[in-house]
Amino acid sequence: MITKKYIVLLTAVALCTNVLAQSTVDRPRPAEWNNLVYGGRFMDLFQPMPNIGQPTSDTWGDPNVVPRYVDNGIENRAFSFWGGNKVLGDDGKFHLFVCGWRESSPKGHATWPNSTVYHAVSDNLYGPFVVQDTIGKGHNPEVFRLKDGRYVLYVIDGCYTAPNVNGPWTYGKLEYLTRDRRLIEGNSNFSFAQRKDGSYLMICRGGGQWISQTGDSPYHQVTGTTLATNGRVTPLRAYPAIPGRFEDPVVWRDQVQYHLIVNDWQGRIAYYLRSKDGVSWKAESGEAYLPGVSVREDRHVEQWFKYERIKVFQDTHGRAIQANFAVIDTDKSLDKGGDNHSSKNISIPLTAGRLLAIIDKDPVTEKTRSIRVRVFAEPGFNPQTDIDLNSLQFGDPEAVNYGKGGAVLTTEKAGKDLIITFKCTGQPFPQDEFAAKMIGKTTEGTLLFGYARLPWVNFNAPILSPLLPTFNTQGSGLMVEVQNFGFETSKAGAISVSYFEDGQEFPVARGNVPALKPYEKAVVELPSGISFEKGKAYTMAVTISSGGDAPVTLHGAVTPIR
Repeated sequence: MITKKYIVLLTAVALCTNVLAQSTVDRPRPAEWNNLVYGGRFMDLFQPMPNIGQPTSDTWGDPNVVPRYVDNGIENRAFSFWGGNKVLGDDGKFHLFVCGWRESSPKGHATWPNSTVYHAVSDNLYGPFVVQDTIGKGHNPEVFRLKDGRYVLYVIDGCYTAPNVNGPWTYGKLEYLTRDRRLIEGNSNFSFAQRKDGSYLMICRGGGQWISQTGDSPYHQVTGTTLATNGRVTPLRAYPAIPGRFEDPVVWRDQVQYHLIVNDWQGRIAYYLRSKDGVSWKAESGEAYLPGVSVREDRHVEQWFKYERIKVFQDTHGRAIQANFAVIDTDKSLDKGGDNHSSKNISIPLTAGRLLAIIDKDPVTEKTRSIRVRVFAEPGFNPQTDIDLNSLQFGDPEAVNYGKGGAVLTTEKAGKDLIITFKCTGQPFPQDEFAAKMIGKTTEGTLLFGYARLPWVNFNAPILSPLLPTFNTQGSGLMVEVQNFGFETSKAGAISVSYFEDGQEFPVARGNVPALKPYEKAVVELPSGISFEKGKAYTMAVTISSGGDAPVTLHGAVTPIR
């Protein structure tokens, strides 16, 4: 087991080992993060990398990463590898789609715009992965499977599709409809997660949220906005509202919720977030990962200079059980062709969350004294014998992360499962919370954790998303398109339009939005008595309220007809 003390030591070593290039900065941490318990930050889930083959010093790399087990992930002296993720094929083999270039390329790492995508295969999840075939041009690939069984292999500014994981692959492009929203930070580094109905959520590099009904049909941006006091329209990104140069999002969904990790490449620190619908996100305290998370079974730390392009491998329950990274042994600008520096893809195991379900259906209030939770048995885990009950805490995830959850009151067996009654802390869950968390230890002293859905929260709620208004031919009435990207038919709701001038907001029109089935759209006509100057751009806001959910607002510039 890697203890919290050991993780802190790794962090200190990682921050002090290499002389940081000018392209990196040291991000200050909130003081309260020092009070996080073990298991309270995503980084605690990283486990030692299994030893594969024999360690060797007869390879490239800075002394901080030599000797190492070169068979972890994919490594080849003739090539520099970067990015990519893996899937389990119907053939029982693990298929890694990774990009790369010849290490001898004169520009070194700067060759990445001319990357080639390779298909590598291994009999096990950790490697070694051996290139089986060449897919074609592309950088930062991410492969995912559609509901109909076909595969999509996304690359920057393009994609490949194939009937099965072994091809044949056909190059094309995915379509992205910004829907009156700007594309945040360009068309690159997208990440995809399948939704419950087979549709897909996509998070773009800048943190915008997009939904496709099939995964290869057009992606519709549903990102909301806010308006700053200086009149600047700011998208409501999925990322934490803190300073950082964010990229490399990876998003996935399990049986409880959506998960998102995003990397601040300049600060060399990543953050972890959760969501019930993939649109509204909550950031958890603590680092998601830092340099130094690549620890071997002998406790030796491979001090890669950069860990980027994180992807996760999921089990049959959707749980992340492995992280794979693109790593490089020095600053990218120092990696030149034919030198001793290069990059590869490595694989690190993750502790899987246990399967939990809250039995009590009523919302927790200040008067609630206890809450019952079912911990499910599964192969290799017997909750009736493998849990250190005295170590457990359960409740609001952020409270539990800081050791402030409820302790165990009683237990009872339910077949092979275990029902645990936890004490409630007297504090209800935050209004925007949708899951509870359990943290503790196994009887062997290893980390044990899991999330459970709050039964009183609707995870299928409609996701209403408007466009900006257009003007009718007379220039007085407005028309607004609204679409439902959720899983349930929406309730009839209200819509309002306003505009801003000299720092003040002025109402323009109000009306009603009809009930909309999933993916259905409607154009709402709104009469208005206000006359706008033709050809002049106005900053407008469209706000939708429906069914008691939080209002959704879109801001943007609108110009009346000329």
